Amino acid sequence: MAKILLVEDNEMNRDLLSRHLERRDFDFIIACDGNQAVELAHSEKPDLILMDMNLPIKDGWIAAQEIKASTVTQNIPIIALTAYASEDDRDNALSAGCDEYQVKPFRAKALFEKIEKLLA
Repeated sequence: MAKILLVEDNEMNRDLLSRHLERRDFDFIIACDGNQAVELAHSEKPDLILMDMNLPIKDGWIAAQEIKASTVTQNIPIIALTAYASEDDRDNALSAGCDEYQVKPFRAKALFEKIEKLLA
């Protein structure tokens, strides 16, 4: 069973994503800010990270850069989750080290297709 690090500061979004992960039998851990994301990526070594980009303390772009800069965590795929939907926002997330990009609100089917692809 794959372990996913869910990084989301919004309680409603966290709850929604958690329920989707539970229904699909994923093991998951939760971080509420960018600092926690980096710390949990190192300590828990998840198989994939779902990263909100607009986070307190340390935003998702910086957290993704730090995760990808570490030899311990650089190979963990990251899916950026964001309400920012422009092509520049997508390019910025991918430049920060994210492997995929998903606009919120998301369609569960589209998000989980990306998760399955990156875990394959």
